[in-house]
Amino acid sequence: MLAAVEQHSQPAWSPTSWQGLPNAQEIAYPDGAALARAVGELRSLPPLVTSWEIERLRGFLAQAEQGKRFVLQGGDCAESLGECNSATIANKLKILLQMSMVLVHGLKMPILRVGRFAGQYAKPRSSATETRGGVSLPSYFGDLINRPAFDAVSRTPDPALLVQAYQHSALTLNFVRALVEGGFADLHHPEYWDLSFMRHAGLAPALRSEYERMKDSLADGLRFMEALGEKTVDDLTRVEFFTSHEGLNLWYESAQTRPVPRRDGVYNLSAHLPWLGERTRGLGGAHVEYFRGIHNPVGVKLGPSATADEVLALARMLNPGNEAGKLVFVARMGAARVANALPALLQATRAGGVRCLWVCDPMHGNTRTTSSGVKTRSFDDILHELTTSHAVHRQEGVVLGGVHFELTGEDVTECTGGSMGTSEQDLATNYASACDPRLNYQQSLEMAFLIARTFGKR
Repeated sequence: MLAAVEQHSQPAWSPTSWQGLPNAQEIAYPDGAALARAVGELRSLPPLVTSWEIERLRGFLAQAEQGKRFVLQGGDCAESLGECNSATIANKLKILLQMSMVLVHGLKMPILRVGRFAGQYAKPRSSATETRGGVSLPSYFGDLINRPAFDAVSRTPDPALLVQAYQHSALTLNFVRALVEGGFADLHHPEYWDLSFMRHAGLAPALRSEYERMKDSLADGLRFMEALGEKTVDDLTRVEFFTSHEGLNLWYESAQTRPVPRRDGVYNLSAHLPWLGERTRGLGGAHVEYFRGIHNPVGVKLGPSATADEVLALARMLNPGNEAGKLVFVARMGAARVANALPALLQATRAGGVRCLWVCDPMHGNTRTTSSGVKTRSFDDILHELTTSHAVHRQEGVVLGGVHFELTGEDVTECTGGSMGTSEQDLATNYASACDPRLNYQQSLEMAFLIARTFGKR
């Protein structure tokens, strides 16, 4: 068992011990003094989340490891400072809520909702520079770091954006909490069940009928609980949301990392669940060094190149105590590779007694570029990776405890397929993402029904 494996003493850790180590996504700030001022300001600002919220999430993740709860994680590829408005935030919250209700009905278990919001302002890039028309500039790394316009001023990393991203994260989180506390996530709201796309002529009749049955069943269940009168439905149907983002910019993450009163350990208080990306999970790198010291549950993206030895080493580094609810492995293999790449990793963690939660990210391994140069993803590829992952987990006897999507509550046209029949020719209709393509509202909800149907078969 991993807990019994030799416990090598590791070098002393601090929130800044990552500095000087190899950084796979290092940001070259030209103004060191401005960076120091921004980091200093971030250190003085209040935390965005609390340690007790983080510990509550860890408890829920531990339940998901045992197959007693299912994680739905989703949101924007990269948030935009300019889209920090009530309508956009409410729509993201609404689609996650609606998807989770479909999953509750189909999987017959509690759903843990984790948003890619209130901090997902950075995006890793395969190249540090971008070239257009013979001109090379820094790549756009998200609004936490620089700006999307292709000019020297916009693409120069700006430390002031660190503070602006914090402020916009605080505004987003405040509004999310206000919505939840104010009843937005109350199952009594009929508009949550007004899914007009279900009446679209292109929707399969079986799926439409399935939705209608689900809606009626949930409504009957609510009425029954109300009739019992022993406990209010408000108590039984309370919904919680947690935040997550990729911990890409370590200046930002470490500035919000601190001890808290009456608890052991040090917490990253910018998000409940930060994660390591496929490009930043290298052993011996700055990001793994930073992540090994925080008390939050941490995620790790694993692509098809990940080996069993790497996964076991990451588990020893990031969860040396082999604690439940601490480590989330997020597999993003691609539809064509998942059947061959995933089994060895599951076998290794099972044989090693590694306590971790396995989640499927069917988005990032399925990005492709059309003949006209537009990045997109296929609904069918996304679904294929999900169903194959589900089958592999069952075969290996390892719980698949969640899914991770890039999605939006808006009517964008960025991914092809789905029952609405979005084609490559339709992508130009409303392609809004500055980075990667997202499932739109209709595709996201349809995907939830298909997951519920497939994963709900025991």
